[in-house]
Amino acid sequence: MSHPDHRTSGSFPDCPDTSRRGFMKTTAAGLALLAATGTAGSLLAADEAKGGDSETLVAQLHKSLTEPQKKAVCFAFDHPLRSRVENNWNITKPTVADFYTKDQQALIRDIFNSLHSEEYAKRVYAQVDHDSEDIGGFGASSIALFGEPGQKFEFVFTGRHVTRRCDGNSVEGAAFGGPIFYGHAAKSFSEKADHAENIYWYQGLRANEVFKALDGKQREKSLRTDSRPEQGTATVKLAGKTGAMHGVPMTDLSKDQKDLVRNVMADVLAPFRKTDADEAMKLVEADGGFDLLHMAFYKNMDIGNDGVWDVWQIEGPSMVWYFRGAPHVHTWVNIRARG
Repeated sequence: MSHPDHRTSGSFPDCPDTSRRGFMKTTAAGLALLAATGTAGSLLAADEAKGGDSETLVAQLHKSLTEPQKKAVCFAFDHPLRSRVENNWNITKPTVADFYTKDQQALIRDIFNSLHSEEYAKRVYAQVDHDSEDIGGFGASSIALFGEPGQKFEFVFTGRHVTRRCDGNSVEGAAFGGPIFYGHAAKSFSEKADHAENIYWYQGLRANEVFKALDGKQREKSLRTDSRPEQGTATVKLAGKTGAMHGVPMTDLSKDQKDLVRNVMADVLAPFRKTDADEAMKLVEADGGFDLLHMAFYKNMDIGNDGVWDVWQIEGPSMVWYFRGAPHVHTWVNIRARG
């Protein structure tokens, strides 16, 4: 079953097959590429980047924009575009490489990297650069700013396999400032069962550890054949208090099994900065919300028919974490406070 990436807001091709060029083999090779493009210095964590944390960097970027730039990429805070999420899109037409000064480009890179943990920042940057290599790499991405720093604001970064946000907690009750997307096509569009060199496949393996820990009845409840379709923002629509949810409920799990799910969720959050990861888990756990979650695995999308489930989901009334690892990794995330 094929699910092509599709780029919107501009004339771009569907998700390209990247088999002709494998993903960076080693950290050294990745750093060599970054050095060659002048971006290695901007891969510092937020506390190392000049200017401070992500929100401070966004304020610096906003202040540096000219009036023509603001007209093209700045919007009112309540603009509907702010809440959109896609697997492959440009939120505004101007790209990072073509529309901003070198200093502004460095700020954008620093903002992006500071939204990720020190452990993962280089790998995530390299993933974005690699997955858009045929159209200009990281520089083919685009940004938008909503509201103004110092008041309610949000910075949104988009491209192929990426939607990230920085909001300074302006969006109340929303982890990451709203829905996000991440993915990777490491060595080809249609990956093999081992997802070689995919930086996010470790999350699939960790989720499968939960499945292995389930008993027969729990496994039966968790296995499905009706994964949610990818429909842009509609993909992360929340079930709410009355919606049906997929998979085995947490209330069916033992304490040890629940602890394993919590550990897996913490590992899945590892690529992101600590403040965002902590907020996400706090929202999930609030008012007994963890026990409202369900976990599902989709057996009809098993690459290689090896019983290692490539597609899985954790869902609750006010959250969804949908990991679709076929034909390559797409991940849709939306975590809100319970209404």
